[in-house]
Order: sequence, then structure tokens, then C-alpha cells
Amino acid sequence: MTRFVTETLSPGLTRTWTISNVVFEAKTPYQHILIGQTAHGRTLFCGDTETGLERQSAELTQLTYHEALMVPPLALAPALNRVMILGSSEGPASQLALEAGAAHVDHVDIDLECVRACAEHLPYGYTPADVEAALAGDGRLRLYAEDGHRFVQERLADLKHGRGAPYDVIVIDLPDETPRSGAQHNRLYGAEFLERCRDLLAPGGVVTVQAGCPALWRQDTLRQALRRFNEVFNNVLYYGSWEHEWAFLTGTTLSEQDPLSTLLQRRMPALPNRLKTMDTHSAASAVVLPFHLQSAVMPTSASSLVQEQ
Repeated sequence: MTRFVTETLSPGLTRTWTISNVVFEAKTPYQHILIGQTAHGRTLFCGDTETGLERQSAELTQLTYHEALMVPPLALAPALNRVMILGSSEGPASQLALEAGAAHVDHVDIDLECVRACAEHLPYGYTPADVEAALAGDGRLRLYAEDGHRFVQERLADLKHGRGAPYDVIVIDLPDETPRSGAQHNRLYGAEFLERCRDLLAPGGVVTVQAGCPALWRQDTLRQALRRFNEVFNNVLYYGSWEHEWAFLTGTTLSEQDPLSTLLQRRMPALPNRLKTMDTHSAASAVVLPFHLQSAVMPTSASSLVQEQ
């Protein structure tokens, strides 16, 4: 039976997805999950009773999204000894980190039922065997079914007491921040949480976040993220995916002589990943902050975000 999912993009603006076949649907303790067949292939929707379902990833575009999310931090970090990924239930983010040579990846997702459903029903990302091996800690990938906020607090406490080790890359890949103050995942977007992630970094390490959409009608969360990143980090890189509708921010505590955009283009070719959706030429345009968002950048950090043309 054909089903329709109407997704709210911004006040007064929606889009409707036609689902020709619902493959999986469940309500977990954390969210409503639906995986179905759309014009974009097998597609993951998540949401709750207040916000409704939102498209999270789709077979057609998932790699475009995940490479834009992962390649900048993987290229900019001077080492890849330890990588942390918060959210990103489907698994491609962890796989890209491993392909880049990460010695160890901690994947933290509060909703194990969603991770398992994605592995079972999506043709990309983890397989069920991958999930079970990662839960057992077999190999370079370890999966934690935990609250990311608490996980970061615990790792920071360990580090302060001489236990554990810092991270070279921390990636926060969650649904968009919502206006509802009670939304659990909103805590992982706040400046205080970004500061904790920053304090978990090894020298030269980076924090990356899915930061929303640069379109004029959907840019509020990106404006907020830009301000927070420029408060917390010395150097910030904007990366906007032209072929998708999302933007990503990467921050580091180091004050580089060259803009991060220049370093990205220099280091991308050294990655062992065989990139399929981006190269140094496309990255040159993707790091230019859209003009209407430049007012959200603090003057002291503007040079890190806007390339001279």
C-alpha cells in the first residue's frame, strides 16, 4: 500500500515523500523509525509525535552526505589514532573513518534498535554482523548503545584522572536541532557540550557537526551553530554540500597559519579513501560560506571561513 510522509522543512514549508513499500516501522523508547522504498531508493525516516517523521538518509544520496560529513575532519586531523562518532545510526560514517586508516573508532548511539534496523534493512552502512562485532569490541570499531552526552562526560572525567586517551576526531551526526527545548539531542548541539568535546581532543584534533541547511528558508540552526563554533574554536571550516541540502562545521583549537580550507585541499589527496562524490575542485567551492550567512561569523574568525576569491 502506498503511504505518504509529509516532512516539515520550515514554518509554512513542507515536502511529501511517496513510500511505495514500508519495509520496517517501529517506535523505540527514543523515536519513531520508518524505513521504506521511495524515489530515492531505500530511505530512513526518524522523528517523534511532535515533529513528525524526517528523512535522515536515502540510498541515492547517503554517500554524498556522509563523505561531506567525514572527509573534512579526517583530512584535517594530523592523526587518526582515535575517532568518536555520536549518532549516525546507519554506519557509513564509521566505515569511512576506518577506510581512512583510523586505528580505533568509538561509535556511540543511544538507540540500538535503530542501529540494528538500519543494518538489517538498508543497503548501505552496517550489516547485522558488523553491529554484533562492534558491540563485542572485535576489531577497530566499538559500538556503544549509550547516551552521547553522558559518554562524553565520562570520557572527559577519565582523561582528567589520567585514564583513557584523547580523540583526534569527534563527529556529531544527529537530526537537526529543534526549537523544542526539551528535545534530548539538543544538548549535543550546545556550546557547553562543544567545549567538552574540544577538551577531549588531542593536539590538532577536530570536532565536526551536522549543522543544518544553508537555504534562506531553513538556516536558523546553521546560524546558531556558526556562532557557537566561533565562540568555542580558534579555527572553523564551513563545508556545504552543493549536491545535497546540508552544511557541516569543523572546529579546531589550533590557530593555523593557512585557512583550514587551504589545508583541506592540500590533505584530501593523501586520504586512502576512494572518494566518489567529491574532490579538491568541488571542495574549493564547498568551503565558501554563503554570503547571507557571513553576518553570523564573528569578525575574528571570518578569515577561517571565507576564502578570498
